Amino acid sequence: MAHDAPQATGPTKLVITNIGLLLSGDLNKPILDADTILAENGKITAIGRAQDIDLDIDQAGATTVVNANGTVVTPGLIDSHVHPVAGEWTPRQNQIGWIDSFLHGGVTTMISAGEVHMPGRPRDITGLKAMAIFAQRSFDNLRPGGVKVMAGAPVIEPGMTEEDFREMALAGVRWLGEVGLGGVKDGPTARKMVAWARKYGMNSTIHTGGPSIPGSGLIDADVVLEADTDIVGHINGGHTALPDNQIRCICEGCKRGLEIVHNGNERAALYTLRLAKEMGDLNRVILGTDAPAGSGVQPLGIIRMVSMLSSLGEVPAEIAFCFATGNTARMRALDCGIVEVGRAADFVIMDKAQHSAGKTFLESIQLGDLPGIGMTIIDGIVRTQRSRNTPPATAIPEIVAGH
Repeated sequence: MAHDAPQATGPTKLVITNIGLLLSGDLNKPILDADTILAENGKITAIGRAQDIDLDIDQAGATTVVNANGTVVTPGLIDSHVHPVAGEWTPRQNQIGWIDSFLHGGVTTMISAGEVHMPGRPRDITGLKAMAIFAQRSFDNLRPGGVKVMAGAPVIEPGMTEEDFREMALAGVRWLGEVGLGGVKDGPTARKMVAWARKYGMNSTIHTGGPSIPGSGLIDADVVLEADTDIVGHINGGHTALPDNQIRCICEGCKRGLEIVHNGNERAALYTLRLAKEMGDLNRVILGTDAPAGSGVQPLGIIRMVSMLSSLGEVPAEIAFCFATGNTARMRALDCGIVEVGRAADFVIMDKAQHSAGKTFLESIQLGDLPGIGMTIIDGIVRTQRSRNTPPATAIPEIVAGH
């Protein structure tokens, strides 16, 4: 089990050299012409070619120097849909250590869609507000393995007022749990409450499709469109998807984020991706696992979705990685997810799996293979080295100075 990861107590400086391929996470320019990254105090400060960066000067004050050994660097992966409860314990599967396992799958940031598996979850308004603030506070203080868990996502219930949302926002609550998992299941009420949440800076999502847990219900296209949440949560069902005509209706009827999850209907996932491609709206596609859930915990869920959508959805691998990074960062207003000066220094260093049929890293993903992860970095600090969960990488990075 990963305990609260130590944070930097003083200035930090990270240098990554000899990058073979740098994926930006930005759909507009998914591959960067660079082999070197500098980061100071957890933020990216320079990206470029070694000959254009005075590495002798830059390495002199470095706390950590990583030689990527010609491997691939991507932004840290973002899981847009998780259901945390208390630290790294999930009562849904009575499992401990699941967040650290996700880190070994390249996930450096995860966003709660509601702490709905909490035993005895309160449904009264005072209780649900208290639980949301508690979850926000606890995961703000706790960084399992260094992972950024954006928690504290209340599930709305009938009778809530605008003042309730203002109170939660002032307390630091930034997210709304899946609309539809509580007592509010009709469009007009949901729309009113979602608007209040948005007014106070809270990002919202909605349950889409058939019921998943006791207390949830069918949320169809009409309710999804009327509620107008920032994200259409698990548009491919969690687990049960809506009919194709309703998925099309949602894709065409709004410009909100289209979240595809691992624990959903794979055919509906590919159908949604095809619609987004036809509409020129790949910028709306984001990824989540919807774990922990009835089907368990999937440490490689996000990287599997990248590979699945690239290989079966016929999307270039460098574009598919944007679904798990920059697209989510933009839709969720995060400072990570894109390799860009000023953003969080969160990275995954990986390479094609040993003996993959793909001749290159990108080709291996487009053929449906998973990559081998050699290192994860969060806020400019190395958190893990060779992954215990992915297949072994062809080449791996090494720390040549610092720790």
